[in-house]
Amino acid sequence: MTPAESLKSEFLLQVSPLSHFEVLFDPLPGVSFFAKNRDFRLVAANRAFWERLHANQEAEVIGRDDFELFPEQLARKFRADDEQVIASGKPKLKIVELFFNRQGLPDWYFTNKFPVFGRDGSVIGVMGTVQSYTGRKTAFTPHLQLDRAVTHIREHFHEPVNLTDLAKSSGMSVRQFNRRFREVFGTNPRTFLIKTRVQAACEVLRASDQPIARIALDFGFCDQSAFTQHFRRHMGLTPAAYRKRG
Repeated sequence: MTPAESLKSEFLLQVSPLSHFEVLFDPLPGVSFFAKNRDFRLVAANRAFWERLHANQEAEVIGRDDFELFPEQLARKFRADDEQVIASGKPKLKIVELFFNRQGLPDWYFTNKFPVFGRDGSVIGVMGTVQSYTGRKTAFTPHLQLDRAVTHIREHFHEPVNLTDLAKSSGMSVRQFNRRFREVFGTNPRTFLIKTRVQAACEVLRASDQPIARIALDFGFCDQSAFTQHFRRHMGLTPAAYRKRG
C-alpha cells in the first residue's frame, strides 16, 4: 500500500457512520444528492432532493425506492441506470433526464451516478447528483451561447426545427454547435430534439387515446413510420406496445 493509499484508508476507518456527506451539496444551488443501497432504496438525500419531492424532511424519503417516488416511466429508467452502475462497478455520467412541467414544457436534468464500494471492495449501492439545465448553465459560461438554441427547442420541439438556423442563432457554425452541444448534453442536437419529442409523445400516449399517426405529426415526425422507428430506438418498444403497457 502506498503512503497515499495508507493515509486515505486510515482516514476512512475513522469516519463515523453518522457522517452526513450529503450536506456538502446543500450550499450548491439546484444540486440534488442521493444514495441508494443494493435494494435501490434511498439511504441518504440532501435537502434539494427531498424538497423536490415535496417532503418535509429526509426521513420521509429514506427507505423508499423510485417506484414509490416517481411516475413508473421515470422509475423504470432510473432503475435500469442504477442496475448498470451496480453491475459494472463503473460510473454512468452525463445522463440527460427529461421531465415535463405543468405547462407541458420539458425541463432537462443532468444526472451523474457512481458506484458505492464497501470496505471489502464490493459494490454496496449507488450514489449520484442531479442538476437542472437552468441551474447548471450558470456554471458553464463558455456554453451560454447554447441557451438560445435550447430555449427554442424547449418551446418549439413539436414544430419543424432547423438545426442549421439554431446554430446561426447561437453565433456558431454547425460544426461548432454540434461539438459544444455534445460537450454539455452528451449527445448531438438532432438526437436531443428527437428524444424530447419521444418523451413528450409518451405523455400523450399514456394520457389519451389519440391515433398514433396523429401524435406522430403533432410532435414533428414526418409520418407514423418514422415516429415508430425513433420511438423504438429510444424506448425499446413501439408506441402501440407502450400504450398497451399503460
